[in-house]
Amino acid sequence: MHPATTPTAGAPAGRHHRTPLSRRRVLRGLAAVALAVPLALTAAGCGDDDAGDGGPIKISVFWWGGEARATLTEDALALYTKKHPEVTFEKTWQANQGYFDKLATLTAGGNPPDLFQIDDNYLAEYAGRSTTLDLGGYRDSGKLDVSKFPRSLLEYGVVDGKLAGVAAGENTQGLVYNKTLLVKNGLPEPTTGMSWEQHIAWAEQVAKKTRVPGTQDPSADYKAFWVWLRQQGKDLYKGKELGFTVEDVTTWFELWKGARDRGATPTPDVIHQGNATDITKQLVVTGKAATSWVWANQMPDLKKNTKDELGVVAYPGDPSAQWARASMYWSVFKGSKHRDVVVDVINFLVNDPEAVALLGTDRGLPSNTDLRAKVSETATDPAMKQSIQVEADLAQKFGPSPQVPIKGHSKVKAELTKAAENAQYGRATPAQAAQQFVAACTSAIA
Repeated sequence: MHPATTPTAGAPAGRHHRTPLSRRRVLRGLAAVALAVPLALTAAGCGDDDAGDGGPIKISVFWWGGEARATLTEDALALYTKKHPEVTFEKTWQANQGYFDKLATLTAGGNPPDLFQIDDNYLAEYAGRSTTLDLGGYRDSGKLDVSKFPRSLLEYGVVDGKLAGVAAGENTQGLVYNKTLLVKNGLPEPTTGMSWEQHIAWAEQVAKKTRVPGTQDPSADYKAFWVWLRQQGKDLYKGKELGFTVEDVTTWFELWKGARDRGATPTPDVIHQGNATDITKQLVVTGKAATSWVWANQMPDLKKNTKDELGVVAYPGDPSAQWARASMYWSVFKGSKHRDVVVDVINFLVNDPEAVALLGTDRGLPSNTDLRAKVSETATDPAMKQSIQVEADLAQKFGPSPQVPIKGHSKVKAELTKAAENAQYGRATPAQAAQQFVAACTSAIA
Protein backbone atom coordinates (compact mmCIF):
# COMPACT_ATOMS: atom_id res chain seq x y z
CA MET A 1 0.00 0.00 0.00
CA HIS A 2 1.15 3.44 -0.76
CA PRO A 3 2.69 5.51 2.04
CA ALA A 4 0.36 8.04 3.65
CA THR A 5 -2.55 6.12 2.16
CA THR A 6 -3.22 3.39 4.70
CA PRO A 7 -6.97 3.54 5.37
CA THR A 8 -7.99 3.86 8.98
CA ALA A 9 -11.24 2.20 8.08
CA GLY A 10 -13.11 0.89 5.07
CA ALA A 11 -15.26 2.98 2.81
CA PRO A 12 -18.58 4.13 4.23
CA ALA A 13 -21.98 2.86 3.15
CA GLY A 14 -22.45 3.52 -0.52
CA ARG A 15 -18.69 3.70 -1.14
CA HIS A 16 -17.83 0.01 -1.34
CA HIS A 17 -14.81 -0.76 -3.46
CA ARG A 18 -15.20 -3.25 -6.27
CA THR A 19 -13.56 -6.61 -6.67
CA PRO A 20 -10.14 -5.78 -8.14
CA LEU A 21 -10.06 -5.90 -11.93
CA SER A 22 -7.35 -7.55 -13.95
CA ARG A 23 -4.57 -5.26 -15.19
CA ARG A 24 -5.63 -6.05 -18.77
CA ARG A 25 -9.14 -4.84 -18.04
CA VAL A 26 -7.81 -1.68 -16.41
CA LEU A 27 -5.65 -0.98 -19.46
CA ARG A 28 -8.61 -1.55 -21.77
CA GLY A 29 -10.46 1.01 -19.70
CA LEU A 30 -7.61 3.49 -20.05
CA ALA A 31 -7.50 2.86 -23.79
CA ALA A 32 -11.16 3.78 -23.92
CA VAL A 33 -10.32 7.00 -22.10
CA ALA A 34 -7.84 7.91 -24.83
CA LEU A 35 -10.68 7.72 -27.36
CA ALA A 36 -13.22 9.46 -25.15
CA VAL A 37 -11.14 12.48 -24.13
CA PRO A 38 -11.09 14.27 -27.51
CA LEU A 39 -14.90 14.09 -27.62
CA ALA A 40 -15.10 15.52 -24.12
CA LEU A 41 -12.75 18.32 -25.08
CA THR A 42 -14.82 19.17 -28.13
CA ALA A 43 -17.89 19.49 -25.95
CA ALA A 44 -16.07 21.45 -23.28
CA GLY A 45 -14.40 23.92 -25.56
CA CYS A 46 -11.37 25.86 -24.38
CA GLY A 47 -12.71 27.07 -21.05
CA ASP A 48 -15.25 26.37 -18.36
CA ASP A 49 -18.85 26.05 -19.52
CA ASP A 50 -20.00 28.05 -16.52
CA ALA A 51 -17.13 30.50 -16.45
CA GLY A 52 -18.32 34.05 -16.01
CA ASP A 53 -22.08 33.40 -15.87
CA GLY A 54 -22.27 33.14 -12.09
CA GLY A 55 -24.23 29.89 -12.29
CA PRO A 56 -23.81 27.02 -9.86
CA ILE A 57 -20.89 24.69 -10.43
CA LYS A 58 -20.59 21.15 -9.09
CA ILE A 59 -17.14 19.54 -9.04
CA SER A 60 -16.75 15.80 -8.65
CA VAL A 61 -13.83 14.73 -6.45
CA PHE A 62 -12.49 11.18 -5.96
CA TRP A 63 -9.81 10.07 -3.53
CA TRP A 64 -8.69 7.06 -1.49
CA GLY A 65 -8.07 6.83 2.23
CA GLY A 66 -9.82 6.11 5.49
CA GLU A 67 -12.48 7.93 7.45
CA ALA A 68 -10.00 10.33 9.02
CA ARG A 69 -8.80 11.50 5.59
CA ALA A 70 -12.37 11.70 4.36
CA THR A 71 -13.35 14.00 7.21
CA LEU A 72 -10.33 16.26 6.71
CA THR A 73 -10.86 16.47 2.96
CA GLU A 74 -14.57 17.13 3.26
CA ASP A 75 -13.88 19.90 5.78
CA ALA A 76 -11.36 21.53 3.44
CA LEU A 77 -13.77 21.34 0.48
CA ALA A 78 -16.55 22.77 2.64
CA LEU A 79 -14.25 25.68 3.44
CA TYR A 80 -13.79 26.29 -0.30
CA THR A 81 -17.57 26.33 -0.77
CA LYS A 82 -17.90 28.76 2.12
CA LYS A 83 -15.53 31.13 0.31
CA HIS A 84 -17.02 30.35 -3.13
CA PRO A 85 -20.75 29.64 -2.57
CA GLU A 86 -21.37 28.97 -6.27
CA VAL A 87 -19.12 25.89 -6.12
CA THR A 88 -20.21 22.63 -4.49
CA PHE A 89 -18.70 19.17 -4.56
CA GLU A 90 -19.79 15.66 -5.34
CA LYS A 91 -17.42 13.74 -3.06
CA THR A 92 -16.50 10.06 -3.43
CA TRP A 93 -13.86 8.19 -1.48
CA GLN A 94 -12.94 4.62 -0.72
CA ALA A 95 -10.21 2.47 0.77
CA ASN A 96 -6.99 2.05 -1.19
CA GLN A 97 -7.81 -1.44 -2.43
CA GLY A 98 -9.52 -1.29 -5.81
CA TYR A 99 -9.25 2.50 -6.09
CA PHE A 100 -7.45 2.53 -9.41
CA ASP A 101 -9.73 -0.15 -10.82
CA LYS A 102 -12.66 2.12 -9.96
CA LEU A 103 -10.93 5.18 -11.42
CA ALA A 104 -10.29 3.35 -14.70
CA THR A 105 -13.90 2.19 -14.78
CA LEU A 106 -15.22 5.71 -14.18
CA THR A 107 -13.06 7.28 -16.88
CA ALA A 108 -13.76 4.52 -19.41
CA GLY A 109 -17.48 4.73 -18.68
CA GLY A 110 -17.64 8.42 -19.51
CA ASN A 111 -18.15 9.53 -15.92
CA PRO A 112 -14.67 10.62 -14.80
CA PRO A 113 -14.16 12.77 -11.71
CA ASP A 114 -13.15 16.38 -12.35
CA LEU A 115 -10.53 16.19 -9.61
CA PHE A 116 -8.88 12.98 -8.49
CA GLN A 117 -6.09 11.72 -6.29
CA ILE A 118 -3.36 9.68 -7.98
CA ASP A 119 0.12 8.39 -7.13
CA ASP A 120 3.36 7.80 -8.97
CA ASN A 121 2.39 4.22 -9.77
CA TYR A 122 -0.15 5.50 -12.29
CA LEU A 123 0.52 9.17 -13.04
CA ALA A 124 2.58 8.50 -16.18
CA GLU A 125 0.06 5.92 -17.35
CA TYR A 126 -2.89 8.34 -17.11
CA ALA A 127 -0.90 11.27 -18.49
CA GLY A 128 0.31 9.16 -21.42
CA ARG A 129 -3.29 8.45 -22.40
CA SER A 130 -4.29 12.14 -22.28
CA THR A 131 -6.49 11.66 -19.24
CA THR A 132 -4.81 14.35 -17.14
CA LEU A 133 -4.88 18.07 -17.88
CA ASP A 134 -1.50 19.75 -18.46
CA LEU A 135 -1.31 22.23 -15.58
CA GLY A 136 1.78 23.97 -16.92
CA GLY A 137 -0.13 26.93 -18.32
CA TYR A 138 -1.85 27.55 -15.01
CA ARG A 139 1.52 27.36 -13.26
CA ASP A 140 3.06 29.82 -15.71
CA SER A 141 0.17 32.28 -15.38
CA GLY A 142 0.28 32.15 -11.58
CA LYS A 143 -3.25 30.76 -11.29
CA LEU A 144 -1.62 27.69 -9.79
CA ASP A 145 0.95 28.98 -7.32
CA VAL A 146 3.80 26.53 -6.82
CA SER A 147 6.40 29.15 -5.91
CA LYS A 148 6.73 27.75 -2.38
CA PHE A 149 7.17 24.13 -3.53
CA PRO A 150 10.61 22.51 -3.41
CA ARG A 151 11.76 22.38 -7.02
CA SER A 152 12.23 18.61 -7.11
CA LEU A 153 8.75 18.13 -5.63
CA LEU A 154 7.21 20.13 -8.46
CA GLU A 155 9.31 18.39 -11.11
CA TYR A 156 8.21 14.98 -9.86
CA GLY A 157 4.76 15.73 -11.29
CA VAL A 158 6.02 16.35 -14.84
CA VAL A 159 5.41 13.66 -17.46
CA ASP A 160 6.75 14.14 -21.01
CA GLY A 161 7.19 17.84 -20.36
CA LYS A 162 3.66 18.35 -19.04
CA LEU A 163 2.65 19.02 -15.45
CA ALA A 164 0.27 16.10 -14.94
CA GLY A 165 -0.15 16.31 -11.17
CA VAL A 166 0.40 18.67 -8.25
CA ALA A 167 1.87 17.18 -5.10
CA ALA A 168 -0.74 16.97 -2.34
CA GLY A 169 2.11 16.38 0.10
CA GLU A 170 5.80 15.58 0.32
CA ASN A 171 7.55 12.46 1.52
CA THR A 172 10.96 10.81 1.34
CA GLN A 173 12.59 7.54 2.29
CA GLY A 174 13.33 7.01 5.97
CA LEU A 175 15.40 4.42 7.84
CA VAL A 176 13.53 3.97 11.12
CA TYR A 177 15.39 2.38 14.03
CA ASN A 178 14.64 1.23 17.57
CA LYS A 179 16.35 3.85 19.68
CA THR A 180 15.32 2.24 22.98
CA LEU A 181 17.03 -1.03 22.04
CA LEU A 182 20.26 0.71 21.06
CA VAL A 183 20.46 2.96 24.12
CA LYS A 184 19.68 0.05 26.44
CA ASN A 185 22.61 -1.91 25.01
CA GLY A 186 25.04 0.99 24.71
CA LEU A 187 25.09 0.82 20.91
CA PRO A 188 25.51 3.78 18.54
CA GLU A 189 22.56 5.05 16.54
CA PRO A 190 22.77 4.99 12.74
CA THR A 191 23.49 8.32 11.08
CA THR A 192 22.69 9.97 7.78
CA GLY A 193 25.64 9.57 5.43
CA MET A 194 26.91 6.18 6.65
CA SER A 195 27.79 3.93 3.71
CA TRP A 196 25.89 0.75 2.89
CA GLU A 197 28.81 -1.36 4.12
CA GLN A 198 28.95 0.68 7.32
CA HIS A 199 25.22 0.14 7.81
CA ILE A 200 25.56 -3.62 7.39
CA ALA A 201 28.57 -3.73 9.75
CA TRP A 202 26.55 -1.70 12.29
CA ALA A 203 23.59 -4.09 11.89
CA GLU A 204 25.89 -7.07 12.45
CA GLN A 205 27.19 -5.44 15.64
CA VAL A 206 23.62 -4.88 16.86
CA ALA A 207 22.70 -8.51 16.14
CA LYS A 208 25.69 -9.85 18.08
CA LYS A 209 25.05 -7.61 21.09
CA THR A 210 21.25 -7.84 21.31
CA ARG A 211 20.38 -11.03 19.41
CA VAL A 212 17.99 -8.85 17.40
CA PRO A 213 19.01 -8.62 13.73
CA GLY A 214 20.23 -5.11 13.08
CA THR A 215 18.33 -4.47 9.87
CA GLN A 216 15.50 -5.70 7.73
CA ASP A 217 16.89 -7.01 4.43
CA PRO A 218 15.63 -4.38 1.92
CA SER A 219 16.63 -6.19 -1.26
CA ALA A 220 12.92 -6.54 -2.11
CA ASP A 221 12.25 -2.86 -1.36
CA TYR A 222 12.13 -0.77 -4.52
CA LYS A 223 12.67 2.43 -2.51
CA ALA A 224 16.02 1.21 -1.22
CA PHE A 225 17.04 -0.23 -4.59
CA TRP A 226 16.13 3.07 -6.28
CA VAL A 227 18.20 5.18 -3.88
CA TRP A 228 21.13 2.78 -4.22
CA LEU A 229 20.92 2.96 -8.02
CA ARG A 230 20.97 6.77 -7.96
CA GLN A 231 24.10 6.63 -5.84
CA GLN A 232 25.70 4.52 -8.59
CA GLY A 233 24.86 7.13 -11.23
CA LYS A 234 21.91 5.06 -12.50
CA ASP A 235 18.15 5.31 -12.03
CA LEU A 236 15.11 3.10 -11.90
CA TYR A 237 13.97 4.28 -15.33
CA LYS A 238 15.56 6.05 -18.25
CA GLY A 239 13.02 7.40 -20.69
CA LYS A 240 10.68 4.53 -21.55
CA GLU A 241 13.23 1.88 -20.58
CA LEU A 242 14.74 0.41 -17.43
CA GLY A 243 17.60 2.46 -16.02
CA PHE A 244 19.56 -0.52 -14.71
CA THR A 245 21.13 -3.76 -15.92
CA VAL A 246 21.21 -7.39 -14.80
CA GLU A 247 24.67 -6.68 -13.41
CA ASP A 248 23.34 -3.85 -11.24
CA VAL A 249 20.61 -6.05 -9.77
CA THR A 250 23.09 -8.88 -9.20
CA THR A 251 25.35 -6.54 -7.22
CA TRP A 252 22.36 -5.37 -5.17
CA PHE A 253 21.23 -8.91 -4.38
CA GLU A 254 24.78 -10.00 -3.55
CA LEU A 255 25.17 -7.08 -1.15
CA TRP A 256 22.24 -8.38 0.90
CA LYS A 257 23.18 -12.04 0.60
CA GLY A 258 26.42 -11.02 2.30
CA ALA A 259 24.45 -9.24 5.01
CA ARG A 260 22.28 -12.32 5.58
CA ASP A 261 25.34 -14.57 5.71
CA ARG A 262 26.81 -12.31 8.42
CA GLY A 263 23.65 -12.48 10.53
CA ALA A 264 22.98 -8.77 10.11
CA THR A 265 19.44 -9.47 8.87
CA PRO A 266 16.69 -11.85 9.97
CA THR A 267 16.03 -15.23 8.38
CA PRO A 268 14.08 -15.38 5.09
CA ASP A 269 10.75 -16.22 6.78
CA VAL A 270 11.02 -13.13 8.97
CA ILE A 271 12.25 -11.00 6.07
CA HIS A 272 9.14 -12.09 4.19
CA GLN A 273 6.98 -10.75 7.04
CA GLY A 274 8.79 -7.42 6.80
CA ASN A 275 8.23 -7.29 3.04
CA ALA A 276 4.51 -6.87 3.74
CA THR A 277 3.23 -3.35 3.21
CA ASP A 278 1.13 -3.43 6.40
CA ILE A 279 2.74 -0.89 8.73
CA THR A 280 1.87 -3.06 11.74
CA LYS A 281 4.09 -5.84 10.36
CA GLN A 282 7.23 -3.75 9.97
CA LEU A 283 10.03 -5.51 11.84
CA VAL A 284 11.12 -2.42 13.78
CA VAL A 285 7.78 -2.52 15.66
CA THR A 286 7.36 -6.29 15.87
CA GLY A 287 10.78 -6.50 17.54
CA LYS A 288 12.23 -8.78 14.87
CA ALA A 289 14.77 -6.25 13.56
CA ALA A 290 16.29 -3.02 14.82
CA THR A 291 15.51 -1.08 11.62
CA SER A 292 12.86 -0.91 8.88
CA TRP A 293 12.97 0.77 5.48
CA VAL A 294 9.86 2.91 5.17
CA TRP A 295 8.66 6.39 4.23
CA ALA A 296 9.54 9.14 6.70
CA ASN A 297 5.92 10.18 7.17
CA GLN A 298 5.04 6.68 8.44
CA MET A 299 6.74 7.42 11.75
CA PRO A 300 3.49 8.26 13.61
CA ASP A 301 1.79 5.03 12.47
CA LEU A 302 4.87 3.00 13.40
CA LYS A 303 4.98 4.62 16.83
CA LYS A 304 1.38 3.58 17.50
CA ASN A 305 2.51 -0.04 17.28
CA THR A 306 5.39 -0.01 19.75
CA LYS A 307 6.17 1.33 23.21
CA ASP A 308 9.82 1.82 22.26
CA GLU A 309 11.27 5.14 21.17
CA LEU A 310 12.04 5.28 17.47
CA GLY A 311 14.52 7.35 15.48
CA VAL A 312 14.72 8.06 11.76
CA VAL A 313 17.58 8.95 9.39
CA ALA A 314 18.14 8.88 5.64
CA TYR A 315 18.88 5.68 3.79
CA PRO A 316 22.60 4.78 3.70
CA GLY A 317 24.97 6.39 1.21
CA ASP A 318 24.91 9.89 -0.23
CA PRO A 319 21.61 11.50 0.88
CA SER A 320 21.50 13.61 -2.28
CA ALA A 321 20.20 10.45 -4.00
CA GLN A 322 16.93 11.08 -2.17
CA TRP A 323 14.48 13.71 -3.35
CA ALA A 324 11.33 15.56 -2.38
CA ARG A 325 8.80 12.94 -3.47
CA ALA A 326 5.11 13.56 -3.96
CA SER A 327 3.34 11.27 -1.52
CA MET A 328 0.40 11.58 -3.92
CA TYR A 329 -0.96 14.09 -6.42
CA TRP A 330 -4.07 16.01 -7.32
CA SER A 331 -4.83 15.73 -11.04
CA VAL A 332 -7.55 17.23 -13.23
CA PHE A 333 -9.49 15.32 -15.88
CA LYS A 334 -8.56 16.83 -19.22
CA GLY A 335 -12.17 16.81 -20.40
CA SER A 336 -13.64 18.51 -17.34
CA LYS A 337 -16.16 21.26 -18.13
CA HIS A 338 -14.89 23.24 -15.15
CA ARG A 339 -11.13 23.04 -15.56
CA ASP A 340 -10.36 26.57 -14.37
CA VAL A 341 -12.39 26.10 -11.20
CA VAL A 342 -10.91 22.66 -10.51
CA VAL A 343 -7.39 24.07 -10.79
CA ASP A 344 -8.40 26.84 -8.39
CA VAL A 345 -9.56 24.17 -5.93
CA ILE A 346 -6.13 22.51 -6.10
CA ASN A 347 -4.48 25.88 -5.59
CA PHE A 348 -6.69 26.37 -2.53
CA LEU A 349 -5.94 22.93 -1.06
CA VAL A 350 -2.17 23.41 -1.25
CA ASN A 351 -1.85 27.15 -0.56
CA ASP A 352 -4.73 28.38 1.60
CA PRO A 353 -3.48 28.58 5.23
CA GLU A 354 -6.81 27.43 6.69
CA ALA A 355 -7.14 24.52 4.28
CA VAL A 356 -3.55 23.39 4.80
CA ALA A 357 -3.98 23.58 8.57
CA LEU A 358 -7.14 21.47 8.30
CA LEU A 359 -5.49 18.82 6.11
CA GLY A 360 -2.37 18.70 8.28
CA THR A 361 0.07 15.92 7.36
CA ASP A 362 -2.44 13.23 6.41
CA ARG A 363 -1.20 13.23 2.80
CA GLY A 364 2.40 13.91 3.76
CA LEU A 365 4.11 17.16 4.66
CA PRO A 366 2.44 20.24 3.13
CA SER A 367 3.94 21.02 -0.29
CA ASN A 368 4.02 24.75 0.46
CA THR A 369 7.15 25.04 2.62
CA ASP A 370 6.02 28.26 4.33
CA LEU A 371 2.80 26.61 5.46
CA ARG A 372 4.68 23.41 6.30
CA ALA A 373 6.71 25.38 8.83
CA LYS A 374 3.49 26.63 10.45
CA VAL A 375 2.06 23.10 10.61
CA SER A 376 5.32 21.94 12.18
CA GLU A 377 5.07 24.62 14.87
CA THR A 378 1.60 23.46 15.88
CA ALA A 379 2.23 19.69 15.64
CA THR A 380 1.79 17.93 18.98
CA ASP A 381 2.65 14.36 17.96
CA PRO A 382 6.37 13.74 18.73
CA ALA A 383 6.63 11.15 15.95
CA MET A 384 5.20 13.60 13.43
CA LYS A 385 7.63 16.24 14.62
CA GLN A 386 10.41 13.72 13.93
CA SER A 387 9.08 13.13 10.42
CA ILE A 388 8.93 16.84 9.71
CA GLN A 389 12.39 17.43 11.17
CA VAL A 390 14.13 14.68 9.21
CA GLU A 391 12.62 15.95 5.97
CA ALA A 392 13.56 19.51 6.85
CA ASP A 393 17.14 18.34 7.44
CA LEU A 394 17.22 16.28 4.26
CA ALA A 395 15.71 19.09 2.20
CA GLN A 396 19.12 20.76 2.36
CA LYS A 397 20.65 17.62 0.80
CA PHE A 398 17.98 16.53 -1.69
CA GLY A 399 19.13 15.97 -5.24
CA PRO A 400 17.07 16.52 -8.40
CA SER A 401 13.97 14.38 -8.76
CA PRO A 402 13.98 11.37 -11.05
CA GLN A 403 11.42 11.03 -13.80
CA VAL A 404 7.98 9.86 -12.79
CA PRO A 405 7.83 6.04 -12.99
CA ILE A 406 6.67 4.68 -16.33
CA LYS A 407 3.73 2.42 -17.17
CA GLY A 408 4.26 -0.97 -15.58
CA HIS A 409 5.86 0.41 -12.41
CA SER A 410 3.51 -1.51 -10.11
CA LYS A 411 4.49 -4.74 -11.85
CA VAL A 412 8.18 -3.85 -11.55
CA LYS A 413 7.79 -3.42 -7.78
CA ALA A 414 6.00 -6.75 -7.47
CA GLU A 415 8.62 -8.53 -9.56
CA LEU A 416 11.43 -7.11 -7.41
CA THR A 417 9.83 -8.65 -4.33
CA LYS A 418 9.43 -11.97 -6.13
CA ALA A 419 13.03 -12.05 -7.37
CA ALA A 420 14.53 -10.85 -4.09
CA GLU A 421 12.64 -13.49 -2.13
CA ASN A 422 13.87 -16.17 -4.55
CA ALA A 423 17.39 -15.08 -3.65
CA GLN A 424 16.61 -14.75 0.07
CA TYR A 425 15.20 -18.28 0.27
CA GLY A 426 18.02 -19.71 -1.82
CA ARG A 427 15.71 -20.73 -4.65
CA ALA A 428 18.00 -18.82 -7.00
CA THR A 429 21.47 -17.31 -6.89
CA PRO A 430 21.65 -13.49 -6.89
CA ALA A 431 22.64 -13.63 -10.59
CA GLN A 432 19.77 -15.94 -11.50
CA ALA A 433 17.25 -13.88 -9.53
CA ALA A 434 18.55 -10.71 -11.21
CA GLN A 435 18.08 -12.22 -14.67
CA GLN A 436 14.53 -13.28 -13.78
CA PHE A 437 13.74 -9.80 -12.49
CA VAL A 438 15.06 -7.88 -15.49
CA ALA A 439 13.29 -10.23 -17.92
CA ALA A 440 9.99 -9.82 -16.07
CA CYS A 441 10.42 -6.01 -15.89
CA THR A 442 11.21 -5.76 -19.59
CA SER A 443 7.96 -7.57 -20.32
CA ALA A 444 6.00 -5.45 -17.83
CA ILE A 445 6.96 -2.11 -19.39
CA ALA A 446 6.69 -3.25 -23.02
